[in-house]
Amino acid sequence: MTHDLSMTAPRLVTGISSLKRAAKAGSAAAFAPNAQPAAQTALNAEADRRAFLGAAAAFGAAAIPMAANAKVDYESVGQLGGGSIIDLNNANVRAYLRLQGMYPGAAGKIVTHGPYKSVSDVYNIPGLTSAEKEVIKKYESRFSVNAPAPEYVIDRINNGLYR
Repeated sequence: MTHDLSMTAPRLVTGISSLKRAAKAGSAAAFAPNAQPAAQTALNAEADRRAFLGAAAAFGAAAIPMAANAKVDYESVGQLGGGSIIDLNNANVRAYLRLQGMYPGAAGKIVTHGPYKSVSDVYNIPGLTSAEKEVIKKYESRFSVNAPAPEYVIDRINNGLYR
């Protein structure tokens, strides 16, 4: 692809001279006397300030995002670790801290496998030792199985709480 450079130089010179003329006109306008009286200018400035603040407030209100349609009330929230029953499909690994012998071994295996259709499915976890099975059996009455909820399954292994 070739370009005809013979027309580029005259356009560049014309553009530069236009810029020089604009600069001279701008500097001359800077020294022109102000035609408006000072009181009128102050009133205009106050009106302009009010218009600007009104527009900024309207823009700010429009920029606030709408509330997300998040699932706020989970009917089994008490089974996520705050109550006596633990949901095997949705509870975080830290929910098992209160059950002596469950954390970290058996608890880690429970949250990394699943989902479970029944509480007895946990005994089918590969690599589960006999001691871990005994601990699970000890607390089996405290486990429930609900449908996996995406809001909670994502945080089963690591919910970002550190101490």
